Amino acid sequence: MSGDKLICEIYKSPRKDELYLYVDKRRGLSDVPEALLEHFGTPLSLTTMLLTADKRLARAEASEVMAQIAEKGFYLQMPPAKEPYLLDLYRAPTQSRY
Repeated sequence: MSGDKLICEIYKSPRKDELYLYVDKRRGLSDVPEALLEHFGTPLSLTTMLLTADKRLARAEASEVMAQIAEKGFYLQMPPAKEPYLLDLYRAPTQSRY
C-alpha cells in the first residue's frame, strides 16, 4: 500500500474502556510488543478502515496514526483524561432530601 493510504485494523481492549490499538491490516499484531498486549488484554477486532492523511478521526490525527504505524508498527489510543471536577463529584458525599 502506498504511503498516502493505509488499510488499518482497529482493536479495542477488553480490560480498559476507550483503549484502542491501530495496526496495519497486512501485518496484524505482529509488531505490537508482547508487554503491551499483556496489559491491553486479548484484542477484540472493532473495525477495518482505509486511512488517508486527511481522514477525520474522533480523537486522533490520521496522519499521526499513519506515521506511528509506519515507525513502530502500531498506534495506541489512550482513553481521554478524566476532568478533575468529575472526580470531585464522585468523591463528594450525596445528600438525600428524604
